[in-house]
Amino acid sequence: MTPTVAPFPAARFRRARRTSALRALTQENALTPGDLIWPIFVRDGKGIEEPVGSMPGVMRRSVDKIAQAAKHAQSLGIPAICLFPYTDDSLKTEDCAEAWNPNNLSNQATRAIKDAAPDIAVMTDVALDPYNINGHDGFVEDDVIVNDRTVDALVKMTLAQAEAGADIIGPSDMMDGRIGAMRSALESEGHQNVMILSYAAKYASAYYGPFRDAVGASGALKGDKKTYQMNPANSDEAMRLIQRDLQEGADMVMVKPGMPYLDICRRVKDGFGVPTYAYQVSGEYAMIEAAAQNGWIDGERVMMESLMCFKRAGCDGVLSYFAPRVAEILANG
Repeated sequence: MTPTVAPFPAARFRRARRTSALRALTQENALTPGDLIWPIFVRDGKGIEEPVGSMPGVMRRSVDKIAQAAKHAQSLGIPAICLFPYTDDSLKTEDCAEAWNPNNLSNQATRAIKDAAPDIAVMTDVALDPYNINGHDGFVEDDVIVNDRTVDALVKMTLAQAEAGADIIGPSDMMDGRIGAMRSALESEGHQNVMILSYAAKYASAYYGPFRDAVGASGALKGDKKTYQMNPANSDEAMRLIQRDLQEGADMVMVKPGMPYLDICRRVKDGFGVPTYAYQVSGEYAMIEAAAQNGWIDGERVMMESLMCFKRAGCDGVLSYFAPRVAEILANG
């Protein structure tokens, strides 16, 4: 688009900014509760809401508290919750078998949400790191994170989550070929309506630190994830990954992290025109919260501005730990 603008003073851009009514009439993007997916951490026990130290205001919740949170989210108009398990160290093994246990924490929480708040869509995480004694998203053999054997395990994990009632599968592992394998398995096992929101462009980022605390993976991780997550210097590669995952059967795609990669979000939406999401990750959240708590920024305004930037960049929605607070503000006008 080539803008057509009259010369000053015929064109005065401040005319459209003069009052709140005029600003509303000329606003290009809008944020609604329907744009939000709320990531929640689930742990064992009952009646537990345990603060995550590096993420102020974020809790690990027992399954019963997850169900209560889902009811609250449903009342706010939030359409989806994404589950991440905080797995006890005793269940972390080399073979990661807890990942496809029908009664693991994630699957328990999925069923509890479906009972308590049936209108909420449940998104689940597919990666081995919460269950892996090595802290990696895939199996480790001779210090190498192997691909094809990991994909076989991720398929088993996917089917267990679908059987538990998941609406959206979220593969966050970045193994090659996993979307095609998951889609084929879902189709053949009668789960044709289960969607895949692929973490298609997930970068090997330093912004994930607080999340690893939240799921208990920080101490377990040996080495880094640079052999399977993306190089932050690359953007054309992200386009190839998006194209591949769509061709293999992904319904929606995600860019992760969020704000440092808004250029990727824009390229994905412009290039493919598919449902495009971003994950405002734990480090992004923690930086805003820490600055707000120190009085360095207006936390509420920065929170809202940070969410709007995803819509401006072309995202259809965003995973954010701010989701319930944002939805409450939007509900109150």
